[in-house]
Amino acid sequence: MLDNKFVLEYLNTVVEDEENIPVVECLLCDMGTDEEIAEETGIKLNTVRKVLYKLYDCGLATYKRNKDPETQWCTYAWKFDCDSVSLKLNEKYGENIDKLKELLTFEEENLFFVCENGHIIYDKQKRVEYTIAAELEFTCPKCENQIIFQDNSERIKHIKKEIKQYEKSSNKVNDFFQN
Repeated sequence: MLDNKFVLEYLNTVVEDEENIPVVECLLCDMGTDEEIAEETGIKLNTVRKVLYKLYDCGLATYKRNKDPETQWCTYAWKFDCDSVSLKLNEKYGENIDKLKELLTFEEENLFFVCENGHIIYDKQKRVEYTIAAELEFTCPKCENQIIFQDNSERIKHIKKEIKQYEKSSNKVNDFFQN
């Protein structure tokens, strides 16, 4: 599983440090307790526990608590949930695709105008929509020069390209988990 770059990239963001990936590797090998994982990886027990809790918080790991009848100490047997990785990645890609599609619609449905001199025209924006440009009578409030139409076709192409990349990545993840 960790040989898939999308999975590895996602897990790196969850465990926040590439050096913590061995914890995930141990879980994938069905190594159970935090103590066993710390011993196997050479990572401090506290760090192992932090990583396990991060995985748990993201829904990528589960645990079962066992109480030793003699010592009354609790041990936690951890398990990695491979199916959740696929779900989380698809969720992440889906959210990104939805946001990009929303941005694409906004870009396609609006005309934008900018000051020739690069001034901020309105509310910290260098480019404004047609309605705001019309309210300003197509004049920059800073330099009083005419504000001109800005072609956003390259921006639209870029957004479409990003959408395709996310869809391609999502398909690769799905293919990986189906095999």
